[in-house]
Amino acid sequence: MATTNINVRVDTDLKQAAESLVNNDGIPFEVKRVPNAETRAALAEYDEMKKNPGTYKRYASFDDMMDEVLNDA
Repeated sequence: MATTNINVRVDTDLKQAAESLVNNDGIPFEVKRVPNAETRAALAEYDEMKKNPGTYKRYASFDDMMDEVLNDA
């Protein structure tokens, strides 16, 4: 694959910040996965469904499930 150069003019502070980022081999803040209340509730429901699969309705196919959802709408 052929490569080419791109030259871009940027503010001095932005350039220094970008260089600092590259020099640190990453982003300058910690990234964490912190689910919100809705996500935590969904994950808890998923865990409950895994523990008690017989108490939840099952479908033979995605189309069967969508047919029921759309008919109930």
